[in-house]
Amino acid sequence: MGKSYKEIMNEITTFIFDVDGVLTDSSVFVTNEGEMLRTMNIRDGYAMKAAVESGYNVCIISGGSNEGVRIRLRNLGITDIYLGTSDKVETFDEYTDVYSINSNQVLYMGDDIPDYHVMKLVGLPTCPQDASPEIKAIATYISHKNGGKGAARDVIEQVMKTQGKWMAHFDGKHD
Repeated sequence: MGKSYKEIMNEITTFIFDVDGVLTDSSVFVTNEGEMLRTMNIRDGYAMKAAVESGYNVCIISGGSNEGVRIRLRNLGITDIYLGTSDKVETFDEYTDVYSINSNQVLYMGDDIPDYHVMKLVGLPTCPQDASPEIKAIATYISHKNGGKGAARDVIEQVMKTQGKWMAHFDGKHD
């Protein structure tokens, strides 16, 4: 019998997130000028920043390409941001190669078909509650939160709590 998702969470060193449908709710507001605006969750951002500050690898791999998204993620301390990616598996392979990351120690959160093949390669494939049926079928853990509504926070917090790092990160911080 395989390990439970909680047991796998003990081994996670790396978080990889898709953007649209994971860090956003899949909605895009289109301005008269054609600019596409997205909404991101502050609590997801807070957890991603905590993960970076606690020494986890945090990476973004997205087919979408938006400079506002890149700026937001950089402000959280995330340096590995791959936007406009046509082949997520190739990007994943390059990223894990460069940092010598064991794919069994990776948690990947995706929500739709472009995430399917890369999710099959990681130790802990996860998705938001409102992910597509094909993604839910291969996810080891399905968050009770929807994309853009705290799903990323959910998995980061669970991993950090499992490893005893969640509240330890905030001890002594009084923001």
